[in-house]
Parts: sequence; C-alpha cells; structure tokens
Amino acid sequence: MSKLKKAMIITVAVIGVLVLMAGIVAGSCALFGMAVEDDFTFAAYDGSKGGDRLHFLNVGNSDAILLESDGKFALVDCGEDNDNPRGFDSLDLQGYEDRVADYLNAYCADEDGQIYLEFIIGTHAHSDHLGGFDTVLSMDNVHLQRAYLKRYYEDRIKSSEVEGWDNKEVYEQTVAAVEAQGAELIQDLEDVSFTFGNFTITLFNGQEADPDDKVGENENSLAVLVEKDGYKVLLAGDLNNFDDDEKRLAPEIGKVNVLKLGHHGYPGSSSYSFIRTLDPDMAIQTNDRPANLSVQVVVTMINMTPIYQTAKHNGIILDINDVDNVRLYDDTMPQTE
Repeated sequence: MSKLKKAMIITVAVIGVLVLMAGIVAGSCALFGMAVEDDFTFAAYDGSKGGDRLHFLNVGNSDAILLESDGKFALVDCGEDNDNPRGFDSLDLQGYEDRVADYLNAYCADEDGQIYLEFIIGTHAHSDHLGGFDTVLSMDNVHLQRAYLKRYYEDRIKSSEVEGWDNKEVYEQTVAAVEAQGAELIQDLEDVSFTFGNFTITLFNGQEADPDDKVGENENSLAVLVEKDGYKVLLAGDLNNFDDDEKRLAPEIGKVNVLKLGHHGYPGSSSYSFIRTLDPDMAIQTNDRPANLSVQVVVTMINMTPIYQTAKHNGIILDINDVDNVRLYDDTMPQTE
C-alpha cells in the first residue's frame, strides 16, 4: 500500500472519529439539558411586582440584569448601545438601550412614573455591558443613588482594544451620566459587600488593573455574587481564565445555585476547574447564539448543568421569593419597534 493511500485512510478515519465524538457530545448535551429542564418549567410572567427576583433581559449577546428585592431595584450592566463614536465597522452593532428603558418603564416605574435605582454596577468597560447606561440615566424619570464602576486605565489595556474598540468612550460616557445624576460614584471595589433588600451583594475581582501588565478589559471584569438565605447566584460578567482569574476566585466563591455564564458562553470562560468548583444547578447565557462547544462540554456534559439562553426565552426571570421553590419565567421583554 502506498504512503499516500495510507495517509488518506488515516485522515478519513480521524475525521470519522471526530464526527462521531462531536455527535456524542452534542447528543449528550441535549440529553442532559432536557433531563434537567423538566425541573425548571418556564411559565409566562404575569408582571406582578414585589419579592426577590433577578431579571435577565433579552439584549442579544450583551448583559443587562435587573435586580429586584423588597420593592427596590438595581441594575447590573445595561446592554449594547447604538453609539459608534469612532465609526468602526466592527462596532456597527444593534443597540438595546431602548429595550432596557422600555423594561424599566414598564416594570419599575411607580404610580407617578418615576424609576428609583438603588445602584448600578458596571462590570467592565465594554460597550456590550456599559453601553446603555448613558441613555437610561439621562431619562428624566430615572433617579440613581450610587454606582459601582471600576476605574478604566487605557494604558493598561492591550493595543488591539485601544485602537479598535470604544472602551474609553463608553467608560467616560457612563461616568458622566452618573455624575449628571448626582449619584455617588464608588470605584474602590476590593472587599465590597453590602445588603440590598433581602439580598447580600458581594463583588469579586475588584482590584485595579496591574500597571505593569497589558490585558484585555475582560480580565478586569467584576463578578457579582447575589445571595439570599444560602441561595447563591453568580453574575460572572465577562470573567475569564486567561490570567487565572477563574482559578483564583473559584475557591472564594464556592458552590452556587445559578451561574450567569462568563463572557456570554464564549471560549476562555467557564473553565473546567471553575465550573466544577461552583457546580451550578443551572446556567443562564446572555446571548442569541448557543454557547461554544467547549463550554457546553464542561457545563452541560461534564457538570450536567442545563444552559438557558435569554434570547431563546425572550428574557428570563429567576424568582427566588422561596429559595426552596425557585421558579423561572420567560417572555418578559416588552416588545419595541
């Protein structure tokens, strides 16, 4: 048999094995996801207020998460915006600031039409997280008490982001919007923990960027732990493991009940050790596309944790009024033209 023919046979065999493995992985992911999904049947939300809930808004592949507890409201990130201050083709993106504004007006406004936010948290200076804040905070009926926002240092960010993204602009717009509100701006974020209604909020990865190291802004992302009566929800922002953040933080965070997947389910986040340590009962993915296969394998196949996409459910409400009877609701987003 010629060397060429042997090589062709080996190549075909390898491709066959890879296809078979991919099929097994995909089938296993679907099987495990369906098996666990039965425990969390989604229902349409009736719009009632009061109690303790986390609203994961449908804002495409960006983050906007409304916290509700004991009649109070707060916002973690605010979705992608329509701004493109430097005219980059790569940043010609669909904005969702009007959707966030519509949701707040529909759900959070009091009888006088006023919206009171106890706080906002901006996990990091990327437009798919901070983008909508300047629009929402400029609304006449929105009133903000305080904002948690890590300082952004452009000289500590790798050149590809500095030259091709609008980190600086979106950060400065957010700071200006907070200041225009007259709200307290809190930027020293190490060891920060506070109560919010019936929740305890703890910030992780709050240290400032290393002045001697250039990283991507995702490496500076905060993670936000929301706790009630021992029930734990981690909003991982765009936390990843490129500089061992997940490895470092996992033992501090420990077991959680719900994980908002880091970086929208893209590779580089949701590392094996992180997921196995946190061992979430369910994961919520803020994206309009399925999680990367590597993430699905770790989260769904290995850890047997179902992943629920905000876009698929048109927004997800996690109701933890009774932590022994947690409920999920979908179809939560007011429709906009």
